[in-house]
Amino acid sequence: MKRRKQSGFSLIELLIVIAVILIIAAIAIPNLMASRMAANESSAVQQTRAITTAEVVYSTQYNIGFASQLSYLGDGGSICSTKSGYIFNYTALNPDVSTYYQSFTLNANPSNPGYSGRKFFFSDQTGVIRVNLTAPSTAADPAI
Repeated sequence: MKRRKQSGFSLIELLIVIAVILIIAAIAIPNLMASRMAANESSAVQQTRAITTAEVVYSTQYNIGFASQLSYLGDGGSICSTKSGYIFNYTALNPDVSTYYQSFTLNANPSNPGYSGRKFFFSDQTGVIRVNLTAPSTAADPAI
């Protein structure tokens, strides 16, 4: 009798291929997550800088102090908005007798710390962006 020639892969060969794929995935996924967090953090800094610049332009152009909410800057936002895994909290401060706001604070906090970003950012009317690695940043934290 003739033996039939076997075609295809054995179970052992398939298991070895799956094990190799899992090892490659275990190496690649953490690097991908770190890259994503770095991109989110970079975007948060850029957005913080853009909002701070828009506030200074608003104050200079209209000569009425800083905006009371982000929507006055033209983006349709509110006091709080989300972008690229970060939540932006804006607060106008120190209204004078004519209700013009003399200062503001802007916090950019990761929506899911450790996953969407590791750093917390802060800016105010000085235009200096500050960073904290463990909690929402304040004016006392170091500048980036």
